[in-house]
Amino acid sequence: MIDFKVEEDKCIECGLCKEDCPVGIIKLTPKASIALEKEKNCLKCQHCLAICPTAAISILGKKPEDSISCKAEVPSATAMSNHIKTRRSIRKFKAENIDPELIQKVMETASHAPTGHNDNAVLFSLIDNMEDMNLFRDAIYAAIKKAVEEKRLPRKYFSLASFQKVWEKTGMDIIFRNSPHLLIATAPEKDASPKVDSMITLTYFEFAANANGLGTLWNGMVTWVIEEIDPSVRDLIGIPKDHCIGYTLLFGKSAVKYARGIQSEGLHLNKISLKK
Repeated sequence: MIDFKVEEDKCIECGLCKEDCPVGIIKLTPKASIALEKEKNCLKCQHCLAICPTAAISILGKKPEDSISCKAEVPSATAMSNHIKTRRSIRKFKAENIDPELIQKVMETASHAPTGHNDNAVLFSLIDNMEDMNLFRDAIYAAIKKAVEEKRLPRKYFSLASFQKVWEKTGMDIIFRNSPHLLIATAPEKDASPKVDSMITLTYFEFAANANGLGTLWNGMVTWVIEEIDPSVRDLIGIPKDHCIGYTLLFGKSAVKYARGIQSEGLHLNKISLKK
């Protein structure tokens, strides 16, 4: 049951919900309704709740008064452009735990990211404290060392062997950059687009994290270890066996402050025209 409800005294029969429904299951009789046999087609997108001008529609147990108004403050086009252009990959982090409430706030914001077929099944595997982060770091470096000793480290990842040796000899952490926190996004393999969904959601997390003064670093090396070098790491951190790994993001308080954005190497564009 999708629990589609209409407050009839608020419904003005404008038909906006019917027109905007992606699967066309809403009808007006004259108030909005969804036939029981049509409910299975609902994408759970909540467009009907969002578009109703009089806040008459509730669905999936969600009420319009609990949603953020589209009249609420949003960044201007210039502010958003500047936010993107001044973003930097952080490789020097402060040795400080972030307030768990802030991490929760940023993850909840990221949970609004779009997903294929509106599956909404992206799972965040989070390390939210430096103690666990140190243990995980040791596990990753140990997995790399073992793969080298057993001569099964793929050639394309030979650089990891060098990083492991540097870590073992000097304590310099090239892979994690001493980040205090880590987030891995995964989604069920059966979903329409699990890897893409995960990476889009991580991108939303990064934008929100940066807006809250946190530094971030996309990390392919941890992802390689989990996916191709030592799958047992999945069990160590509880990633479900039926999940596809999207990517890994390191985050924390930046130990550096940049004065300006960089200058892009240029836009690469393939402009399509199918007109004869």
